[in-house]
Amino acid sequence: MINHAIVSHDEWLQARREFLDQEKAFTHERDRINVARLALPWERVEQEYVFSGSRGDVALADLFQGCRQLIVYHFMFPPEWDAGCPHCSFWADNFDGNAAHLRARDISFVAVSRAPFDKLAAYRARMGWSFQWFSSGDTTFNYDFGVSFTEDQQDEPVFNYGNAAPGMPDREAASAFFRDNGAIYHTYSTYGRGIDLLNGTYNFIDISPLGRNEDPDNTQSWVRRHDEYDDPDS
Repeated sequence: MINHAIVSHDEWLQARREFLDQEKAFTHERDRINVARLALPWERVEQEYVFSGSRGDVALADLFQGCRQLIVYHFMFPPEWDAGCPHCSFWADNFDGNAAHLRARDISFVAVSRAPFDKLAAYRARMGWSFQWFSSGDTTFNYDFGVSFTEDQQDEPVFNYGNAAPGMPDREAASAFFRDNGAIYHTYSTYGRGIDLLNGTYNFIDISPLGRNEDPDNTQSWVRRHDEYDDPDS
C-alpha cells in the first residue's frame, strides 16, 4: 500500500483548490515565456543544405512544403546505428496526427537524422509511423545546429548552448525556421528537457497518481521502443 495522505472530500477539495493557484501561476508564466520566445531575434540560414527523402534529394526550402514555418525534430540516429534512439522513438510516437493541425497553422513538420534514408524508411515502417523523415547525412546540418558532435567534442560542454557535454555522437532537439521571400531564418532551437512539451505521453504520465516515478539517476531507463515492451496479454 502506498503511504499517502487519505482525507475527506472537503479536505481533498480544499487542497486541490490551493494547488490550482500554483497551476494557474505556472500557466501564466508559460504564457509569458511563449511571448518572450516570439520576441527572440532570428538568424538567416546562409548554408545550402540538401536532404535525402522518399522522393530523392530536397533542399531545406523544400521541407517547408508551401508553409512559411517549419519545425524540425532532430531524431538521434547516427549512420552507424541499426535502429533509431529508443528515447527519440518515445517522442516520435506522438508525432503522427499532428501534421494536419500544424499545416492549418501554416507549419510544416519533419524529422531529420544523419542515418541514410533507407535506414530511416525501414525503421519508420517497423514503428508504423507516417511523419516525414529526411536524412542529413551528406550535410553539416546536424553539426551546425548543435545536435551532432565529433569524438573530441563529446566530453566537452558544447551541448544545449554550452551547458552540458553531449556524451554521444548525436543528441535530441527541436528547431524552428521561417521562410520569407526566399530567405530562410533560424528562429529557435531547444535541447534536452526543452523538448518535454512535445511528448504528449509524458503529459499524461505527469497527471497520473505516481507521476513519472523515474530513477533520478537514470530517468528514462524504463523507456523501450513501443514494440519492445512485454505484452501484458502474452
